[in-house]
Amino acid sequence: MGYAFTEDQEFFRQSVERCLTREMDFSKRQKLLAAGEPHSKAVWAAFAEMGLLGLPFPEARGGMDGSAADLAAVCEVMGRRMAVEPYVSTVILGGLALAGAPSTPARDALLEEVAAGTEHLALAHEEGHGTPEPARVAMTAAKSGAGWVLSGEKRLALGADIAGWLVVSARVSGAPGDESGVALFLVPADAQGLGKRAYRTIEGRTGAHLSFADVTLSADALLADGEAGPALLRHALDRGMLALCAEAVGAMEALLAATADYANGRKQFGVAIGSFQALRHRIADMYMAHQRCRATLLVTAAMLDAGEAQPRHLSILKAQVGRLGRELGASAVQVHGGMGTTDELEVGHHVKRILSAGTLFGTDQQHRRLVGRAMGRARNAVEAL
Repeated sequence: MGYAFTEDQEFFRQSVERCLTREMDFSKRQKLLAAGEPHSKAVWAAFAEMGLLGLPFPEARGGMDGSAADLAAVCEVMGRRMAVEPYVSTVILGGLALAGAPSTPARDALLEEVAAGTEHLALAHEEGHGTPEPARVAMTAAKSGAGWVLSGEKRLALGADIAGWLVVSARVSGAPGDESGVALFLVPADAQGLGKRAYRTIEGRTGAHLSFADVTLSADALLADGEAGPALLRHALDRGMLALCAEAVGAMEALLAATADYANGRKQFGVAIGSFQALRHRIADMYMAHQRCRATLLVTAAMLDAGEAQPRHLSILKAQVGRLGRELGASAVQVHGGMGTTDELEVGHHVKRILSAGTLFGTDQQHRRLVGRAMGRARNAVEAL
């Protein structure tokens, strides 16, 4: 991939744009959220018909073998259009974690249901430490006869309120902080001992706080352990963070366009406020912030697809989008004034999307610390040569 989307990716983007324009404009979105619906079933069915719900899955398991760049391409449009569909939670986080596990008839059938839009998945990994690092997992999975017993809590599991199945990270050995000892399990959402408190996030997604009180699982619930456990978890989380950043970049683009239009149309002292030098500079800064984030997004997607991305590269993207996105959102609200914070205007909803994406799986401050530690280790390794 170069630093622009391919013809096929542009086709997918245009298809998603047309679907969301037709089925879920801003007024319909507001009504959907007011009614308490988790997402639009019509949009989800359209995504399935387009093949989007199986996009990242291997062809051998009913998918399209899509790349990280493919996911970034479509998620950027979803962010710009403020889609609330559980694409990241079901297809990317939960779906890729399941698709990367060894194939079995039951798992393949579940992936087919996800691709068809008839089943939802969710990844239950976050425990309140605010970082995607697999080593921070504290929830335990203990051997019990031929099966397993899960105990602990998971917070902010996106899409877990509607998921029929959960992919859960749990520690089978060691202590929090150990790089090894983390495994992934496939858990039915109605398992005995599994408690769920559902809620909606600030930007319109849904999620749940999960509690596992000695949840008993069969042996085949284990998806990956040993070295494969953290590796598969990292694979799904990296692409999930990429998708969230792509959504934020799409929201940044929408805010930039809305702010420029407002500044050119709003008059004060008989002239458009967009003609004032201070505002022209402010909008130019917003443009540069968006372009920097989009460039980093495309480079990171290309590195993931080439197998060259390290955890620090995702942290660099996350830190940049989190900080610059927040600054761009603040500028958009300032130019619009108080009306920029109201529910009746799209501006505030885009800002919430950016803030949410910047917080999920670690804030920009946390990811800057991760980058600093990674660069420190690299420097020490070079000095030891």
